Amino acid sequence: MVSRRDLIRRRRRDGFVGRRSELSVFRESLECSPEDEAADFFFHVRGPGGVGKTTLVRRWEAIAGEHGAATAYVGDAVADAVEAMETIIGQLARQGHGTKEFDKALSAYRQRCHEAEAATTAPQGDGASQGAGSGERPGPGPSPGSVVVSQVGLAGLGLVPGAGPFVGAVDPAQVALGADRVRAAFAARFRNRDDAQMVLSPLQVLTPLFVRVVEEAAQRAGRVVLFFDTYEYTGAFLDVWLRDVLIEARYGELPAGVMVVAAGQSRLSPTVWSDHLDLVHELELEIFTEAEARQLLAAREIRDEQVIEVILRLSGRLPVLVHLLAETRPATAEDVGDPSGTAVERFLRWENDPARRAAALACALPLELDEDICRLLNGEEGGAEVFDWLRQRPFVTDRSGRCRYHDVVRDAMLRLQRAQSPRQWQQQHTLLAEACAQRRLREEQGDDRTPQQWWQEQWWRECRLQETYHRLCAHPHRALPAALAELLHAYAHSPVTLRRWAQTLYRAGCDTDAPDVSRWGHDALAALEDGRDGIADVLSSVLASGKLDSGGRALAYALRGRERRDVRDVEPALADYAAALDLEPHLVRAHVGRAWMQMWKGCYDDALAGFARAIELAPHSADAYLFRGTTYTVMHRYDEALADYTRAIELAPGATVPRSNRGGLYARLGRYDEALADYHRVVALAPGRPSSHSDRGRVYARTGRFEEALADHDHAVELDAHDVWAYVTRSATYRYLGRFEEALTDLDRAIELKPDHAWPYVDRGETRRLQGRYEAALADLHRAVELAPGDAWTKLHRGRLYRLLGRYDDALSDLLPQERSDPANAWRPYEIALVWRVTNQPGWEAQLVRSEQLYRADPIEGFTSRTDPSAMLFLIPCALQDWAKAEQALENFLRTGPVTVRLRETMNDLEEAVTVFCLPSEPVQLLRRRMRQAMPG
Repeated sequence: MVSRRDLIRRRRRDGFVGRRSELSVFRESLECSPEDEAADFFFHVRGPGGVGKTTLVRRWEAIAGEHGAATAYVGDAVADAVEAMETIIGQLARQGHGTKEFDKALSAYRQRCHEAEAATTAPQGDGASQGAGSGERPGPGPSPGSVVVSQVGLAGLGLVPGAGPFVGAVDPAQVALGADRVRAAFAARFRNRDDAQMVLSPLQVLTPLFVRVVEEAAQRAGRVVLFFDTYEYTGAFLDVWLRDVLIEARYGELPAGVMVVAAGQSRLSPTVWSDHLDLVHELELEIFTEAEARQLLAAREIRDEQVIEVILRLSGRLPVLVHLLAETRPATAEDVGDPSGTAVERFLRWENDPARRAAALACALPLELDEDICRLLNGEEGGAEVFDWLRQRPFVTDRSGRCRYHDVVRDAMLRLQRAQSPRQWQQQHTLLAEACAQRRLREEQGDDRTPQQWWQEQWWRECRLQETYHRLCAHPHRALPAALAELLHAYAHSPVTLRRWAQTLYRAGCDTDAPDVSRWGHDALAALEDGRDGIADVLSSVLASGKLDSGGRALAYALRGRERRDVRDVEPALADYAAALDLEPHLVRAHVGRAWMQMWKGCYDDALAGFARAIELAPHSADAYLFRGTTYTVMHRYDEALADYTRAIELAPGATVPRSNRGGLYARLGRYDEALADYHRVVALAPGRPSSHSDRGRVYARTGRFEEALADHDHAVELDAHDVWAYVTRSATYRYLGRFEEALTDLDRAIELKPDHAWPYVDRGETRRLQGRYEAALADLHRAVELAPGDAWTKLHRGRLYRLLGRYDDALSDLLPQERSDPANAWRPYEIALVWRVTNQPGWEAQLVRSEQLYRADPIEGFTSRTDPSAMLFLIPCALQDWAKAEQALENFLRTGPVTVRLRETMNDLEEAVTVFCLPSEPVQLLRRRMRQAMPG
């Protein structure tokens, strides 16, 4: 029986840390039946140098041994497939497996090679030794057949140029010049054709014998696991051979119990393996997690937190560097050495050309590399060649000609260069910054766009970002004020752009060891996670830093005002906008922001004056027209609102908000064709945005095109299963169709996603009211009022429900007093009239007249009859028993083409009015008949 202590010793063997999932998947494959067709038999482990591939492979080898498997390990000491087989066979022999037949053939091969070498170097008297220096005419060039023969011979050794470690070192044409001589020499030396074949094509002779040994080992041990490490090097000459052995059985069938593991920095060659990738279990190793790195350090008895923090930072959590720094067991942070040189040496271990090694280091400086930058750093003549070479390095990711180094590799190279020559570090980064600036300025020349408009161009932003990064790396403290100002402009553009700038600020600070710079980037990134409060705090810190000029301070105030504006913190927002305008009276965004806040205060004239000033300063500001259009909408000045939305669309044809706002206004005005035209365009501009489809679906539903409405709503949910608005809008269509259970399912999901939002509770309460479940509906509306105590619309819904429950005092407490303009203004007096009429209170007629006036003044349509002016302008004359007006209003209502659901809802509202207002039957009967005639079918 295995003791717990034995298990602990195994787990801690060789200080192995982490990689539990990789260990688990390998164990599962070993323990799986070899005959299981789903069992993995070929693993490919890849990752950058130093990430722990060799350590994992060695651990897997130990695990395989524990499971009784025969194992063999092939590293970078082999130079061809023959040496790989020799290495494997030797290890199998030491584990007790018979290898005599292969050993005999290999010995014969070595002897024949020695004899062949002697044969091909002996003088043949055919001019083979003559050349240009002999004064004789050169002999004829090789025949095509001779070239083929020479290629075959080289391929047999795994040395075809372009496919092996000696790329370009052997020229097949030069070999072919003596091919006929080689044949003649072989014929003379080797009377046995098999001997000649062994030398010319050793794989054809030796590999079947190798397969036989592996097969016999698998039969005896049950499993054979072959490990090929440093495969980024050996794969060049082992790939085809390994594929032919393992997959295509070119040299004989391997038993099912044979497994192969290849580990290297690069992906498997698509030329060789593309047809078989479905058989490969690919594992990509990443650097240590912090917990794994700390576990290793603890195993080395390193527990001082300062020492641990330094090791984590310097190593980048690259396993080999964590091991390296831990080996000396430093007692203090000062004892920890910089491992950069060791790391770089590891990454470039196969490159002996000093020029290429220097180029690899220099090209690590930019965050992203293209051929132009490579030429800048390495010269016009050699730059293109260096770039092509770099693109093939395993630590470089190539994305259509734009390359990035692996972070761990780049970090080590940067630290090495910064330590070796600080002066050259500054010069190189300054050179790169100036190159980025020149790219940008060339495009700006002759273009009259404003700086704000240039920020809309992605390539321009990227160029500016790279320039900022390099200036910070060259002179961190000198460049910081300008970088902070750009951070503000980035946030003015979008939170996404701010994140890119903050990441770059943080990266520059880390790369150049400038904590003050990295702190600003870190704080901005943290603020983005915290939301608006965090952003406002960072803006306050920037304002307090003293690093901004007056223009930068004005922008910071305006942006902080925007944060406060968006949470309706009106007075502080107005104060920030005022401070911004004191510093910069022509700052358009401050005028727009202040005007918007004035609109929220109900100061419409001041708001319109502010928008007018912004438009005067910036006639092409789409935002000014957009916000003024919304202000006109709130003021019920719909023609002017439509004109402003249209102008905003003209100025920003690719923006979705102005078009969506105009489409929404068209829909509320009953101009559905125009609304749909706008929403079709919104969907085309933002097909992946759920709200684009949800908003169009609402318009489809209002026009009775329910199949198309539900298709849009379903697509919105498919795009984002966590979008609350998608569920709420679909539930409204379900409710409109009387499919209440489906509506409730959607609303339950919306509440699950956003339990602190009032609107889904209001809609669920309305759905339950329509089901006659008044108490359940009231519970929902109570919760909605708790969440939004100042929302008039929510209280209006609860007030109606109180009325239906006969709780008239409660109803009036929700309906009175009537507040300033709100979405419920026209409906509210109608509800009050119903309560007062039922309770025989005076003044109900005046409330009906008030309601009629408000509906007539604001022809905005909603999703129910209570928010449909044409329907309500029919019901109110009925309640007042003005039958001539009621008949005319009914015809007006029918001319709007109401869908069946709306007609049925209005008929139900008429019956309620008959009961509450005690209406006579005869005129009502005529109206009922006319409405039934208008019903489809």
